[in-house]
Parts: sequence; C-alpha cells; structure tokens
Amino acid sequence: MIYPENFEQKIEFFKIRQLLEQHCLSPLGKEKVEEMQFSSVFEEIDVQLSQTDEFVHILQEEDSFPSDNFYDVRPVLHRIRVAGSWIDQNALSELLKSMLTITSIVTFFKNDEEKAERYPHLMLLAKEVFVSSEISKKAERIIDEFGQIRDHASPQLSNIRREITSTLNSISRSLNSILRKAQAEGFVDKDITPSMRDGRLVIPVNPAFKRKIKGIVHDESASGKTVYIEPSEVVEANNRIRELESDERREIIRILTEFTDYLRPFLPDLLQSYEFLAQIDFIRAKAKFALQLNALKPNFENRLIIDWVQAVHPLLFLSLKKQNRKVVPLDITLEEDSRILVISGPNAGGKSVCLKTVGLLQYMVQCGLLVPLRENSQVGLFSDIFIDIGDEQSIENDLSTYSSHLQNMKFFVKNCSKHSLLLIDEFGSGTEPQIGAALAESLLDRFNQKNAFGVITTHYQNLKHFANENEGVINGAMLYDRHEMQPLFQLSIGNPGSSFAVEIARKIGLPDDVIAQASEIVGSDYINMDKYLQDISRDRRYWERKREEVRRERNRLNEISEKYESEMEEINRKKKEILAEAKQQAERLIAESNAKIESTIRQIKEAQADKEKTKQVRQSLSEFRENIVASSDTHQEVNPIRKKVKQKPVTQPQ
Repeated sequence: MIYPENFEQKIEFFKIRQLLEQHCLSPLGKEKVEEMQFSSVFEEIDVQLSQTDEFVHILQEEDSFPSDNFYDVRPVLHRIRVAGSWIDQNALSELLKSMLTITSIVTFFKNDEEKAERYPHLMLLAKEVFVSSEISKKAERIIDEFGQIRDHASPQLSNIRREITSTLNSISRSLNSILRKAQAEGFVDKDITPSMRDGRLVIPVNPAFKRKIKGIVHDESASGKTVYIEPSEVVEANNRIRELESDERREIIRILTEFTDYLRPFLPDLLQSYEFLAQIDFIRAKAKFALQLNALKPNFENRLIIDWVQAVHPLLFLSLKKQNRKVVPLDITLEEDSRILVISGPNAGGKSVCLKTVGLLQYMVQCGLLVPLRENSQVGLFSDIFIDIGDEQSIENDLSTYSSHLQNMKFFVKNCSKHSLLLIDEFGSGTEPQIGAALAESLLDRFNQKNAFGVITTHYQNLKHFANENEGVINGAMLYDRHEMQPLFQLSIGNPGSSFAVEIARKIGLPDDVIAQASEIVGSDYINMDKYLQDISRDRRYWERKREEVRRERNRLNEISEKYESEMEEINRKKKEILAEAKQQAERLIAESNAKIESTIRQIKEAQADKEKTKQVRQSLSEFRENIVASSDTHQEVNPIRKKVKQKPVTQPQ
C-alpha cells in the first residue's frame, strides 16, 4: 500500500517516469512506463530487476541488438478485426518493418546458446513470442522497403501501371512537341517545362498568349502572370490516366483487403508479439536510464532491511552533474534492532533530502528499477510505504497544515505494521512546540510498538532522548562544519545532531544581546545539551578522520607488503633460473674439457716421439684451458649469484 494518493508527487517519482519516457523508442514503451507501478511481490520484482540488469549488459557489450522500427500498429490490428476492412499502405509498411524487428530480437536470443545463457530472463520473454515468416514474406511481396506497393503485387496492378507509364510517355511527347512549337513562336518562354495541375499534365503560358494554344485552362498562378493550359491534343490521354489511376487504387485496395483477410486469423498472436516489443522497449529504457545514473541491481532480499552504501538521490545526481558537481552519497542501515531512524541537525543540512532518497530509491526498486548505490548494498521488501512531507493545506477540505499532518498520522497509526516503511518530515511541527513534541513522542512510541520501519526528521530534543532510550529506534545526525559554518550533507548514525540555532543566528548577524537573551529564556540545560551534541558531532568527525587516516595507512602498508612479496618471488624465480643456467654451463665446460684432453692424449700418442708436434698439441691445450678460465671469470662477473664450478685438474701428459 502506498499513502497518500499523491505519493509519487511527494517523492518526485513523476520526474523519473518522464526521464524514462525520453529513453523509449515508441509509444509502446511509453505506455509501459505509465503502467509501471509499485509491487510487494518479491519474485515479480526480482525478475524485473534481472531483466533490466541483463539489458544493461546488452547495451554495454553487444552491437547487434535491433533498435529500429519499434512501430505501434496495435490500433490498426484492432481496427481490421472487422470483416471487409483492410490495412492501409502506411500501416502495412510499419507492420512489416516492426515484425522484422521482432523476428530479429527473438533470433538474437533463440539462435545463440551463449546469449540465452547470459540473458536467461530476457530469453524467457522471447521464448513464447509468435513469429510468422510467412506473414512477412507475403507482406514483402506487396510492399517495398520505401513503403510503396510493388508493381508485381498482382498481375492486374502490373498491367495497369505499365499502361499508365506508356500513356504518360505519349502525353509527354505530345506536350513537348506543342511546347517547342509555342516557344518557337514566342508564346512561351524558352526555360518553361510541362507541369502538373490537378493530376493533369499542362503547359505554363503567359495570359496574353493563352488563346494561341487550343486547350483547357486549369489554373493560374497567385500573381496572375501564368495560366496552366491542357492542350486539347492530350485531354483524352489525361482522362485515360485518371481512369487508370482509379483502377490502380481499386486494385491496391483489393490486394490489401486480400492480405488483411489472410492476416485476420493471426491477430491475437500478432498482438501478443507487440506486447513483447513493448516490454523490450520498456526494459531497454530502464537500462538506458540505469546507465545514465550509474545504477545497478542491488542485493535484493525477501526480508525487511535497508543496508545501503553510497546511495545517491537520482534527480539530485542528474541536476548537480550538469553543474559539474557531485552528490554527497548516503550510507544508511535499518534492521530489526534499529528499525526507526530519527534524524536531527540544522535546517538546510540535508535531512529532507535523506528522507526523500530513502523513499524514492525504495519505491524505484519495488517498481523494478535499478538504483544508484554500491553493489554490496542490501535492499529489502516492504508491503507499505507511507510519507508525510510538505504542506498539505486545503481550503476545500478546511484543513490547516497541522490538521493535515494529524490526518496522516491517524492513517499511519491505523494501517502501519512491521512490513511498513514510514517517512515523516519535521515530525510534530506545525503547532505549539510543547504539545507538538509530546504528540510526536507518543506517535513514535506507537510506531515502535508496531515494529514499523521508518525515517523521521525532527528538531525536538525529546525525540532524540526517546531514540537513545528505546530499543528499535536510533538517532542520526546531519553533520555540520562549525568552523566553516556550513552543512556537510553527511548522515552519521548513532548520535543525535544539533540544530546549531545559536551559531547560525550569530552567522546571519542577529545582535549578540538578542542571542544572549534567547539563551537565557531556554535555560542553561538546553544550551548545554545542544553544546554536548555539537561536541559529540565534532568528536565523531575527528575520529572518523583518524579512522580514515589509519585505513589509508593500512592500505599503503598492504600495497608495500604485496609489492615486496611480489619482488621476492621474482628474485627467487630469477635465482633458480641463474642456478639452472650455471649448472648447465658447468656441465658443458666439463664435457668440452674432457673431450679436449682425450683428443690431446690421442694426438700425442699418434705423434709418437715427434717433439715439435707434441709441443704444438700442448700449446693448443694450454690455450684452451686459458679460454675456459676467462669465460668462467666473465660469466661470474655478469651473474655474481652463480655457484662456483669445481674443475678437475688437467694433468699434462709427459
């Protein structure tokens, strides 16, 4: 249940509808936007959110999704239910084009298993859609891509048009002959060409020479300087053209009537396919709007909870975006042990915006719309959303502002339950403060007893105390910078806020003696309590800054630690590579050395006692050994981590 009747006006949801309509491709989608309504059925909402989320991915990742020719031909389909009626040429063109679009959309999902798996909820929409290729083929034989009836739509039409073309050519030849003769005699200007008047080919002539050309005057120009004459030589041919054009119209109507008779049995299925096209247009518009807002599908749960991170008011986001400004996001949690949030703080500090953000986003979700908040947010389900905000004065109903608020409270008390979300702005205001505060506290107690959820804004101290002392109710404060004397538009949950009335009065420039007298009137207890709230707010901001500093430092240290671990892994990997390479090189050097020694011994033995030959072999072996040592030293300089390779001593043969 939604209350009051103008709930959407209160939270400005009508503007959301307007923005959605701007993303629709046709009246089909716009009609769905108008039909969109609040639901408390979890499965229904979850499907709608999933469909929109899937379409967001299509817009981001797919290039081939059809988005042309979303025509709404349903009025025509309803009209041609009557026997003897026919579909007109323009409607047939739109029917054909839109049916091809429907076919393309269904094919997009059905003929690709991967897409069917990626977009299961949209696939279910497309699954039962009626698509008749035969209807499209018949329509294509009648009408072309430009919306014109084809010459070969029937043999009779082809013959008629062929005769029209032949007759027009004959008329054109006759007129050109007459025109050239008239131009030669000076009756008609050289640059004049035949033109059309009332469907008949005529010659433009100066009025002074109109009797020089035998024929019928059909028209004259607005200035009176030109008359349009149909020469008598072509009157019969022009009459024949008129007859043929009538024949053509009758034949086209016959063709369209015949096609309509064929189409009529399929009308229920066709209307269902256009319902599918309307759904696709609507879902696409919701997805486009979601991208515009940076919105996403939240963790939607079938329970009573609001646990939102970085929630943003959509309309405020779009407004400030145009000014290159950013919205201060909202973090808010309402659950079983803290169901009702009492927000206090200075005027123009963001209390009402906070309340409207909660109301609008919750309503959007339960209308099947994606919302701008972080993906780790949890959005619950409420059966009712009631709001009391703004001035409801009514001359017609003789209601004052306060009376209208009381009427709302009467409805809230009677109808709220644990499944209700109550949104009350400036609770208890509009009457004498003492009784207003007392009534507000009594009502708050009743709402709490009924286990309702709610967001309530107030300046009353007694409501702040009530929230501190009663389970199920919690305080919240809109933060205020005392040094800059300006609101921060940040919600802090856990402590009440100060109205900063004295500080704001001083900033505006009220005389100090007036402020001092006001302080004396309210008493030191009130002033001290307000200062206490300000101190709490100040201390909270201080520790929040400290916590943020600690968080940043922890993140920095984590990054350093991760970088160090990554570098150590890289060093160990390179170390293993170097050791493996060194081992391979050592084994290769040993193998080469052994081979060289064996070769040297063999050469000495073969040389027997030839001293000169033996000397040369020993010299070659000595050079080889020096090269090995030099190569090993060089490699150790380049790779200092390598193990030293023990070499076998080489014994020179005697």
